[in-house]
Parts: sequence; structure tokens; C-alpha cells
Amino acid sequence: MKKHIPNTLTCLNLVCGCISIMTSLRGNLEPAALWIIAAAIFDFMDGFAARLLKVSSPVGKELDSLSDIVSFGVAPAMIIFVWLSRCFYEMPSIFHESILRWLPYTLFIIPSLSAVRLARFNMDERQHTNFIGLPTPANALFLAFVPYAAERVPFLNNFWVVWVFAIVFALLLVSNIHMISLKFKSFEFKDENIVRYIILFLGILLFIIFRWSSFPITILCYLLICLIYHAIIKFQNI
Repeated sequence: MKKHIPNTLTCLNLVCGCISIMTSLRGNLEPAALWIIAAAIFDFMDGFAARLLKVSSPVGKELDSLSDIVSFGVAPAMIIFVWLSRCFYEMPSIFHESILRWLPYTLFIIPSLSAVRLARFNMDERQHTNFIGLPTPANALFLAFVPYAAERVPFLNNFWVVWVFAIVFALLLVSNIHMISLKFKSFEFKDENIVRYIILFLGILLFIIFRWSSFPITILCYLLICLIYHAIIKFQNI
């Protein structure tokens, strides 16, 4: 019986992603983003349950990736597609009559590259401790909470800025940039753990200040910290 618990949690991740998609299609973008948070919780819990119960299977690994494509690929893409479509149709009508009217549809590169990212992750033995490329949950949290953040962070309340961010982040999914995982092997305050603690503390602080609007800011900070940290490591090894 216990071997089915992790897969059940994975399926709940998938269900949350599906609900998020349906919610965003109805125009309720803020609740749709919260369903992605629920999906992320179940995504964490399935791995934790598998390790705790000491059960794993190839089916569970593939099911997890398939669920993540929906919850962290399709669902956030749908949220940002709906939000940017609204912004686009508030722009001058000349844009609506040109080829630029297809611009929001370019956002479906997000689930496509999320699928590539997850397929690579399953095959890449180098990603047990850290990530290569932006993790799909990080990308999903950035995109899904833009509608929240746009109200409090002026530069995110702009069609062109958010569209560029969305495309760049999609490309970062399949980049070779090394990103720090927040999985702790120990809780000692040294080496990469110091960076992990900084990211976690910063995330908590930003959430206290900005609440749900904090996620895009936190992910931007996470990306910047990872780039600086690995640039320092690379410089030291020269």
C-alpha cells in the first residue's frame, strides 16, 4: 500500500495544475497562481514521502515529470498568456492589426522548453545536488505571480518587460547555467549551505514585505545570487 502514496501525491500535483489552468481560463489569475503553490507543495511531498518510505520506481519518476510539465509548464504559461493578452489589447489598435497580434502565442515556448528541461533532468546524472538550467518550479512561480506583483512592482506592470522576461526565463530552462538547489544534505553553515540560507532568508523577508507579490522578486534574486556565486567559484578556479 505504501508504495502508492508517493504516486498519489504526484497525481495531486497534476490535479492542482489542471485546476490552475481551468481557473486562469476563467480569468481568475490570482487563484490560479495559488493552485500552482499547492502543486509545488505536493511536488515536494511526493519526493519526501518516497525517501521516507524508501519506495521508488521508474514509473514514479516519469509520472513526476509528466505532472510537472502540466503544473510548472502549461499552468504558468496559461496565466501569463491570459494576463499579457489583456495588456496587449489595452495597447493602441495599430498593434492589434499587425503581425504583433500573434506575440502572446510565443509564450507557449514555456511548456515546450519545460518539457525539454524535465526530460534532460531525468537523464542527467550531474543534477543530483544542484541544477543545470533554471528549475521549472522557479520559472513557474515567477510567471504565475506576475499578476500579483504588477500591482506593487511598477516595472512588472508592462507588457514588453514581462514578455521579454518570460522568453528569457524559458531559454534559461534549457541553458547550461549552474543553479543552486535548496535541498540540504546537512544544516551546517558552510560552503553552498551559506548561499542556501541567504536565499531562504531573503525569500522569507520579501514574503513578509510583499506577500504573494514577492515570488517574482525572489526568483530574480535567486537567479542573480546563483550567477554571482558561480562566477566567483569559476574565478577562483582560474
